[in-house]
Amino acid sequence: MNTSMLLPLLLLFGFMFVMTRSAKNKQRQAAQMRDQMQPGSGVRTIGGMYATVKEVSEDTVLLEVAPAVHAVYAKNAIAAVLDDAEYNRIIHGIDPDAAEIEVPDDASALTADEEPRVDLGKSETADADTEAKDDEAEGGAKGEADEAEPDKSSKSEGDANAK
Repeated sequence: MNTSMLLPLLLLFGFMFVMTRSAKNKQRQAAQMRDQMQPGSGVRTIGGMYATVKEVSEDTVLLEVAPAVHAVYAKNAIAAVLDDAEYNRIIHGIDPDAAEIEVPDDASALTADEEPRVDLGKSETADADTEAKDDEAEGGAKGEADEAEPDKSSKSEGDANAK
């Protein structure tokens, strides 16, 4: 037999050996994890449901899925045994590492007074300059319009005063 044909076969068998060995290690670790289950432990099933262990028998586990609601599961259906801190964080929303956060009642407490506030309003001098420019622009256009057609608003004001 040619050595060039023997090398790919050896590589194939080596690859298969490594794959089966890692799968066996994962199965052994999962079995050890399931054997460590005790009543009161938090678990996650392979379906993604979180529950508390009430009883452990040889092949089955009695889980409390809600207060006073129990269900029997196969031990193989347990995906992970969770430590107490992780279980409380997931189920009850309790994060032991997070400090107590105080939420203010109004938004004024959220702004810091350390930075000076920027006044986004117009200043009086800027307003006067802007108004003068606007008057000049309107005056030129208004004067031309006044020559072409007399202002109707002045007539109506005069009529109103006469009555």
